[in-house]
Amino acid sequence: MRAGYSTRDVARLLGVPARRVYWFADAGFVEPRRDDGTLRFSFQDLVILRAAQGLLAAEIPPHRVKSALARLRRQLPGGRSLAAVRITADGGQIVARDGAEVWEPESGQHQIPFADYAEFQPFAVAELAERAAPFGRRALAEAERRGDLDAEEWYELGWELEATALEEARAAYRRALATDPAHPDAHLNLGRLLHGEGDLAAAETHYRAAESARPGDATAAYNLGVVLQDLDRLDEAVDAYRRAVAADPTLADAWFNLAGLYSRLGQPMLALQSLKAYRALAPPG
Repeated sequence: MRAGYSTRDVARLLGVPARRVYWFADAGFVEPRRDDGTLRFSFQDLVILRAAQGLLAAEIPPHRVKSALARLRRQLPGGRSLAAVRITADGGQIVARDGAEVWEPESGQHQIPFADYAEFQPFAVAELAERAAPFGRRALAEAERRGDLDAEEWYELGWELEATALEEARAAYRRALATDPAHPDAHLNLGRLLHGEGDLAAAETHYRAAESARPGDATAAYNLGVVLQDLDRLDEAVDAYRRAVAADPTLADAWFNLAGLYSRLGQPMLALQSLKAYRALAPPG
């Protein structure tokens, strides 16, 4: 079994007939990939379809729902997943919320987050992830039984599992690295998961391996800088952040962290230069 959910899986998870899932795909709400002639949906596709269901149930016309969700993907910063966004209909308007931000995807206009938005939960992504977890575990078990995935396919399976089954995602990334010890993305993502769990030494090892396998990778260098900063190895963290901004001068967070580190290390001029670079990139407000 490859990464993703079949049409039948999606129908069961969303509680709709399979023909409805085909309709969503044919209408362009999502763009599932084809695997041996069958459709394979990602977890983000599930989130989009669940949001579309709710908006259509609120009598928002299908063309507006499709347009709003397409615009929303483009409006999210840095490739953020729609899984992090709450979407609902409010008085005939489609409204999105990402953290403290509230806006209308159709117009891009932001709204003041009044108190009543604290209960802004048209559907629970966490609940959808919990329901999808057994499908991911089944995919991992079947892939391990068959043993016919290459490193990239193991990596893709791990990426898909992250939204629903972290333990299985780690296992898939490790299988990718067992197949190809120099797979940069598997090192990067496994390092990120281990970093989040507090295993800083292991995260450092994987970030360094990712950077070694793909020199000039800004994300690997940045993540390494963060873990070195967490380990209080400040000079090494500065070096990592410098490599990150050399690879991608628009990486605002790296400039911000550099400014803080230079200040702590008693280098005010470099701190000021880094802060200026950050302010030139950071959004206003």
